Amino acid sequence: MLQSNAKLKSLIDELWNQFWSGGISNPLTAIQQITYMIFMKRLDDLEAKRERDAEWNNEEFKSRFSGTYNPYVDESNYKLGKGEGGTFWFEEQEQLDKALEEARKPRPAEELRWSYFSNFPADKMLNHVRFNVFPFLKQLNGGTSPFTKHMANAVFVIEKPSLLVEAVKKIEQIFIEIQRDAEEGGQAFQDIQGDVYEMLLSEIATAGKNGQFRTPRHIIKLMAELIEPKLGEKICDPACGTAGFLLGAYQYILSDLVRKKAPEKLITDEDGFERGTISSVLTEDVKKQLENDLIGFDIDSSMVRLGLMNLMMHGIDNPNIDYTDTLSKKYNQDAEYDVIMANPPFSGNIDKGDINTSLKLPTTRTELLFLERIYNMLRKGKRAAVIIPQGVLSGTAKAFVETRKILIERCQLEGVIALPSGVFKPYAGVSTAILIFTKVYNPDDSLTEPATQKTWFYDMEKDGYELNDKRAPLMKEGRLRDYGDLQDIVHRYKNRNSEDNTDRTLKHFSVPFEEIKSMDYDLTFQKYNKDFHEEVIVKDPVKLFENLESMEENIQKELKTLKEMIG
Repeated sequence: MLQSNAKLKSLIDELWNQFWSGGISNPLTAIQQITYMIFMKRLDDLEAKRERDAEWNNEEFKSRFSGTYNPYVDESNYKLGKGEGGTFWFEEQEQLDKALEEARKPRPAEELRWSYFSNFPADKMLNHVRFNVFPFLKQLNGGTSPFTKHMANAVFVIEKPSLLVEAVKKIEQIFIEIQRDAEEGGQAFQDIQGDVYEMLLSEIATAGKNGQFRTPRHIIKLMAELIEPKLGEKICDPACGTAGFLLGAYQYILSDLVRKKAPEKLITDEDGFERGTISSVLTEDVKKQLENDLIGFDIDSSMVRLGLMNLMMHGIDNPNIDYTDTLSKKYNQDAEYDVIMANPPFSGNIDKGDINTSLKLPTTRTELLFLERIYNMLRKGKRAAVIIPQGVLSGTAKAFVETRKILIERCQLEGVIALPSGVFKPYAGVSTAILIFTKVYNPDDSLTEPATQKTWFYDMEKDGYELNDKRAPLMKEGRLRDYGDLQDIVHRYKNRNSEDNTDRTLKHFSVPFEEIKSMDYDLTFQKYNKDFHEEVIVKDPVKLFENLESMEENIQKELKTLKEMIG
């Protein structure tokens, strides 16, 4: 785990500093360029492993680097005459033409591998990567894949040969350290490499337009444990960003497969959740199923590219993420999904004329419209786990109340988990909550009775990390990890219907529908919590004043006596 590998974290910091000092200071631009390079390195390593595996199993193997490529030729370097320097000089036109023809001949695609170009001189490496390797990378999955489609406008912006060489060396060191950590720690290389990429992505977790925040991984893992996605279910995030929730569902599904197939291979991760090594169960059939069933959408093309690569870094060769505004009139995938996990944008507003006609709420606020969108996207009997701002739970405007009525009357609102305000620090101090619900009625179904009979509430006080800008892991005595309320939430949620949840003085309890309805569908924990306070008897103020005067008189007497004794 990265938390225990100081060297790996240091190497990642050094890589960031190299890009900063090399003139690429925008975090988003830097992560894109670093991603492209890590992708080149990982692609070469994976192909090498597949080649070895095929040879070991005596199977046929066709590499991505088989065949040829058409090299880029800078014709300005080919000139007639005599001269010196980097230019190729030819005395006759025929010689020049023959040299150009030779230079343009298709070359073995093996030359596009990281292992081939990583030791080139600086200028040669930059030209080869920029004009040959990067165009090959953009077309990697063929002309019709989502990856190729969204890489079309990707640009390689590293212009300094020295920066490219330094970055290549640093990435080599990072991969060596990942390999060492995998061998000594027993965790799969692919899992650690995925952790490294997630750490890189955390560098861009600043507040974006429309209140977008990257969801902490331990919160995603918690939501996956509560919603329990399964292999074969169609899973979606309608505002997926860098695909954190799709990745969370993916890792939960694979860990669950390990639990059923080889439970001895499960490990406890840094947040107290069971996690299986992905490589042990990621067969071609499982991979193909997940490629079809993990679906994401986002309206930021940069996020789409990062999300695609994030899943590819974790073993999904053909991820399914598209550039789509799921609130717009162009989107029409209702009643198609089994599981939705999301943290949609907060506090944004969109143009009323752009809103899909299937969304009936009288509002332009994205946090409300996304909840209705998610409800519409679910099939009957299917479920969602969504992060929302606290304001959604208690807002008194008509749109807020109508949103909560959908969740309570047309869905079984299973749980409301209030999160501490420090969860999104250091990027934001916004108070949030997790909603877990199951769709019961379609929008056009007659409502015979409310779908929710009771709702389980939990007030998370600790999430396993300090609730300040540092967000360091909480520790117990003896340097043991303190997971906060994470595991307690999972246990109590799964046993919410068999345990007594009537004590309102605790941080978890259930509330019946009629009571929630009487509170105008308010879903804030404090509205129903009844903290125990010791009874305080307030005395008559006149008698209290008289007692104070008496006490003062006694103090004065004692002081006089003490003074006489001293004198």
